[in-house]
Amino acid sequence: MPSRVPSLRMLRSFFTDGSLDSLGTSEDARSKRHSTSDLSDVPFSAVRKEGWLHCKQILTKKGKAEDREDMLAWIKVIRENSKAEGEDPGFASQALINKKLNDYRKVSPAGAKPDSSPKGSRGLGIRAEFLKQTGTSAPRSPRQDAAVTKDESSSQKAPWGINIMKKNKKSVPRAFGVRLEDCQPAADNKNIPLIVEACCKVVEDRGLEYMGIYRVPGNNAVVSSLQEQLNKGATEINLQDERWQDLNVISSLLKSFFRKLPEPLFTDDKYNDFIEANRIEDASERMRTLRKLIRDLPGHYYETLKFLVGHLKTIADHSEKNKMEPRNLALVFGPTLVRTSEDNMTDMVTHMPDRYKIVETLIQHSDWFFSDKEDKGEKVSPAPP
Repeated sequence: MPSRVPSLRMLRSFFTDGSLDSLGTSEDARSKRHSTSDLSDVPFSAVRKEGWLHCKQILTKKGKAEDREDMLAWIKVIRENSKAEGEDPGFASQALINKKLNDYRKVSPAGAKPDSSPKGSRGLGIRAEFLKQTGTSAPRSPRQDAAVTKDESSSQKAPWGINIMKKNKKSVPRAFGVRLEDCQPAADNKNIPLIVEACCKVVEDRGLEYMGIYRVPGNNAVVSSLQEQLNKGATEINLQDERWQDLNVISSLLKSFFRKLPEPLFTDDKYNDFIEANRIEDASERMRTLRKLIRDLPGHYYETLKFLVGHLKTIADHSEKNKMEPRNLALVFGPTLVRTSEDNMTDMVTHMPDRYKIVETLIQHSDWFFSDKEDKGEKVSPAPP
């Protein structure tokens, strides 16, 4: 706390015109009549009684603080007593202190004792140290406030914008390991995957009389290469590619597609119903039950099953040459088509005969199972034996 306080008249005069020069001039005459001891005898109680609004100038009797430490001491006193009087310290620091600190820098005597603090801390300046003590921040212009607000809003919006872009980014349709409805669709029928249509076309064009078609496996490396290419989202398939010339590779590619479906062609929720229907002793009832279950399959699954069974029926019609009767085709496709997504060894062993029989029955009577007569209101023919 400073050892001396300015006289009340001097402070009132200073706050009237706000000038250090006028304060010093008006005080020259008084300094002739009053000694330093007279000013020093003014108690703080008298100043507080008069009111601190008249005593917020950081001065000694000569009109300015003696040095930096003296200045900071006055600031501390003003701050503490402003709080005691219930006054807003932020107002004092920004409305008045800032102005007087600037005046202090202009009129500060050259002979003031230097600050012994390190240069790093001195760089803060008196104003910065005062703001640090009072816990207030430096005043900013409206332009600065707008810039800060803009930066904060942009920083908050950036992640949101990126997430929206990610959500709106359309994923490329894949061919293997995805549900039927997520596969790249064929051009002629949107409910059939492109890969299924392409493979069946290649086999029917060049492999109807190829002995052991679908039974002889193709080269695994070439099959994997085609899978990778199709998974990149190819909208068209170049059937002239050398890899598409090997019938065993194409037949293995088709079997791999159905084997990797996350939701099997006969669907998980209807798997047990198909197994039970196949075990019905009455042949006509068994056929009608199987037909109803097939008609209840979801659109993509029904259309794909209809397309595939028609293709296998075409292969079986040339069994004299290719040696692939309905029974042989069922042995190849039964475990692949009629299964669950989490197939276990127990089901594979106990249900294997049912899987073979279901596929064989569909191939043998494909026209009846997938007839549209019932949908058109026409009477469907009796179930075959």
